[in-house]
Amino acid sequence: MHNEQIAKSGPILGIETSCDETGVAIFDPRGIDRTQGLLAHTLYSQIAMHADYGGVVPELASRDHVRKLTPLIRQTLADAGLTMHSLGGVAYTAGPGLVGALLVGASCARALAWSLDIPAIGVHHMEGHLLAPLLEPDPPEPPFVALLVSGGHSMLVQVTAIGRYRLLGDTLDDAAGEAFDKTAKLMGLPYPGGPALAKLAESGVPGKFRFSRPMTDRPGLDFSFSGLKTQVMLAYQAHADDLTAKADVARAFEDAIVDTLVIKCQRALDETGSERLVIAGGVGANRTLRTRLAAAAQRDGFRVYFPRMEFCTDNGAMIALAGALRLQAGLHDGPEIKVAPRWELESLVPLEPA
Repeated sequence: MHNEQIAKSGPILGIETSCDETGVAIFDPRGIDRTQGLLAHTLYSQIAMHADYGGVVPELASRDHVRKLTPLIRQTLADAGLTMHSLGGVAYTAGPGLVGALLVGASCARALAWSLDIPAIGVHHMEGHLLAPLLEPDPPEPPFVALLVSGGHSMLVQVTAIGRYRLLGDTLDDAAGEAFDKTAKLMGLPYPGGPALAKLAESGVPGKFRFSRPMTDRPGLDFSFSGLKTQVMLAYQAHADDLTAKADVARAFEDAIVDTLVIKCQRALDETGSERLVIAGGVGANRTLRTRLAAAAQRDGFRVYFPRMEFCTDNGAMIALAGALRLQAGLHDGPEIKVAPRWELESLVPLEPA
């Protein structure tokens, strides 16, 4: 990254194309606070297209981003009452994610930045999720601990400043969201599996089945959910013709995931001495997880912060915000189009000196 002042001030266009959602947003960092800075955001989901295949097809995802991105940019600018020439910079998801999908957003962003003579910056997808709660009326301020839980990630991160991150725990195999999706599929639930399983769990009776809380019986903050899938599969196969038992299995699975996440979060807070916990990523929209963490926070005296539901899943607003903060700090990328399907969060440049 180049450490220079941005060429001009103005709203930042954010572009998210890391997987199967095309997100565009415009954030103006010149406002009184961040809650007023989000001028407009739009999102297109590819769920209906991928449902026929039971999962994301990378080539189809990339092609759909190509079709949808330019119209969404035009729509978002119109919603904000702006033109292209009003923009002061462009932020785009540079990784992690599907390489083809990432290249669509990166190519579009770099072309816009070049044509408008404004800076562009590639944003780390997980930093975007991590910073999404800053868009809320009562945002957390570092230091805090963040639980990032999505389809591809389950990690606990110590945040001492924006851009200064220390990985406390990571998934050793399946992430929590991935475990939800795979378990839903083996239970015959429709795509996308995670929300379908959570919905089914609402009608299940607690305690009818009980599954292990993986890796909570030993020290450490890492996660592992692959073995939990096997337990659920065996229980489901033994009661496959019983619709009531199916809901009970789903409830027991969700309880096991949520309990594991809550236990690890509390352990991370204890180890770091932090009193603030941020939850981000698609699984952060799970209502059971929100309820349990809110109860634990009230009981144990820490604060927990969630982004609004629409900003838990992939979206352009979080990318626009993260990019705006980095551009304000004088950071931007060179003219080359670069993406990083794998990208360590800890490698990011801090916005403040140590």
